[in-house]
Amino acid sequence: MSPPGSRSASLLIVAIVAAGAALYVAQEVFVPIALALLFAALFRPLVRVFEGIRIPPPASATLIVLGCLALLGIGGFFLAQPVRAWMRDAPKTLAAARTKLDKLRRPIKQVSQAVQKAQQEVTGEAPKPAQVQAAAPPSAPIPPFVGRVFTTTAGVLGTFLQTIVVLFLLLATGDLFTRKLAAVMPKPAKGTPEQTVEEAEAVVRRYLVVTALINLGQGVLVALTMWLIGMPTPPLWGALTFVFEFLPYIGALFMVVSLTITGLATFEGIGQVLLAPSAYIIISTIQNNAVSPFAYGSGLRLNPLAVLVSVLIGWFLWGVAGAFVAVPLLAAVKIFVDCLNRDSRLAAVLEE
Repeated sequence: MSPPGSRSASLLIVAIVAAGAALYVAQEVFVPIALALLFAALFRPLVRVFEGIRIPPPASATLIVLGCLALLGIGGFFLAQPVRAWMRDAPKTLAAARTKLDKLRRPIKQVSQAVQKAQQEVTGEAPKPAQVQAAAPPSAPIPPFVGRVFTTTAGVLGTFLQTIVVLFLLLATGDLFTRKLAAVMPKPAKGTPEQTVEEAEAVVRRYLVVTALINLGQGVLVALTMWLIGMPTPPLWGALTFVFEFLPYIGALFMVVSLTITGLATFEGIGQVLLAPSAYIIISTIQNNAVSPFAYGSGLRLNPLAVLVSVLIGWFLWGVAGAFVAVPLLAAVKIFVDCLNRDSRLAAVLEE
């Protein structure tokens, strides 16, 4: 008979696997809810401000949602022309990048064929014309990763509309969700359940605001750098930086790959080709090591390995949306665990 400890561990593993399977299968339901909860934590202080001037939560929720839609519309209007130009030139860009990549690989292929011919002469084997003359079809320079970036787990429009509806309901009901969540929580080791929920929302709100400001500054700097280098559509690269830097690790990888492909199609020398991705890596490194620790402060001290694992799990389960919610969700989990049990091992693992 197995000891109680092993049975508990087995049940925990089964529960985690079952929860992951449920999140993956029912992602069309959970993704809009998760996104709406994050943005509700971001905009809840505005609802309270409106309540202070006698505007009821349903009216303030309507104003906030309409304001967000207006900002998205304005951003889409200004980026419409660069996006259209990028989509129009995308086939030519990919074809030119593939041609440049084949030229770069040609010396390596010639060396490989020379080595193979020398080995055949040493061993006395007759050369095989099919192997020597046949050329493998050129492989696409873009890995499958890039394609998935543009494919959300559910339809983009459907997820967006569902998120807007859930966000409106959360904001229109005021603090109802916070009170209900605090009512079902166990009594924390410090403070009250309401204070624990408020602290978790404050950490999520600080993360979203600080990340947006950092990404905005980095996007402007990247756009200026791409303009100085001579890359096409610099505003688009700045906008992509702002958006994809919300995806830790994955967004930076996408940007480096995209800049490398565009550099292959734009420039001739290998030094010029690598100039754009190298500049982006330098800017991102400075931001991660100098700006982010100062901006986030002690409010978001998370283990980098835990962040990486959570982002990968979120990407596997929910795609882009999962990678986006991974870090703020991890920060909220750390707050809940730390408040419920001061000596929690999980909180110690998640903390930097």
